[in-house]
Amino acid sequence: MDAAEPLPSVEARLRDAAPHRLVATARRVLAERVGAGEVTLLLADYALSVLRPVSHLPDTGTPVSAHDGPQGKAFREQSPVIEVVPSPAGHLVHLPVTVRGDRLGVLTVRLPAEAAVPDLVLQLGDFATALGHEVATAGRDTDLFLLARRTRRLTLAAEMQWQLLPGRGCARDEFTVGAHLEPAYAIGGDNFDWSAGADRLVLTVTDGMGHGIEASLLTSLTVAALRNARRAGVPLADQASLADQAVYSEYGGRKYASTLLLEFDLATGTVIAVDAGSPQLFRQREGRTERIELEAQLPLGMFEESVYDEQTFQVEPGDRLIVVSTGVHAMRSASGIVFGEEVLRQILSATRGAAAHETARAVVAGLFEHHGSSELASDAVVVCLDWNGRPH
Repeated sequence: MDAAEPLPSVEARLRDAAPHRLVATARRVLAERVGAGEVTLLLADYALSVLRPVSHLPDTGTPVSAHDGPQGKAFREQSPVIEVVPSPAGHLVHLPVTVRGDRLGVLTVRLPAEAAVPDLVLQLGDFATALGHEVATAGRDTDLFLLARRTRRLTLAAEMQWQLLPGRGCARDEFTVGAHLEPAYAIGGDNFDWSAGADRLVLTVTDGMGHGIEASLLTSLTVAALRNARRAGVPLADQASLADQAVYSEYGGRKYASTLLLEFDLATGTVIAVDAGSPQLFRQREGRTERIELEAQLPLGMFEESVYDEQTFQVEPGDRLIVVSTGVHAMRSASGIVFGEEVLRQILSATRGAAAHETARAVVAGLFEHHGSSELASDAVVVCLDWNGRPH
């Protein structure tokens, strides 16, 4: 973009576009303003394995790796990557498309060789962010962008679970969260959820009992009950109690959901915790990885009118917290060996310098390697939170 059309007016053109015309509008704007010869929006698939071009079915483009190559590097490192191309002469600029810490994909723009100057690349980065916000909003009105994320059909249970999630990442000054679910196209009962306000962040990880659609229905009820209680403004232990009552009322103790609830004071780093089941919590601090031992309490819905107690611990700037569900810490290999804390600690130590979302992905990759299969037998969720603390 140049001085003739500042970013606010460009954003207005994107907002005015019909949801299914967003990419075409972006292509037209960039062709007019910077002489772009090619504009492609690629979205990360549910498994975070490839980036797929947005196109109207049955037309499809060739996917590229979400980890390797110039587009994969832009997505992985969350920074622009400039690729020199000989024919036709020019540059391909690959820009991460991210909304408040939730990585959606990459915008690729072909520019004339003389146009790829730093100032323009920065402006294109702002444009990619604006486009990402519009894509996130457009998802309410069209399936185009959801379909672009699929390398194959989701199970019905997985469809329900992905619609239930807040996103796959969140970033604020005080913290950054990255999370991952597997098996991405057949997930049933595992879930993560968060909500951040002016002073507090509430984070939950839930593992609904069972498999498939039954587990998904159970988890959907549990998460809805937790959200309803949270939005009523009650303390964390009461949120667990109210959700417990809702699940027990529906299933009478036949089914239950294991849940870890965490509430962060964004100003002080004090964390209130309720451990209602099997998700495990680890903390990395100054090169040391340790499990935070919490009082194990009853899963939600196991018994009628369970009472939950809160515990507290402290996080400090530079801390990293990792939450893993049973499908991670109890996963067995083909020979029966449990994934366990030792392997998990090794992966966490090796990824200490990586971003939160890459650490979550690395744990899942290690899980696949340990399992020795391209598809996991049980649901698995990994949530990684980097704590920065509130700037003074």
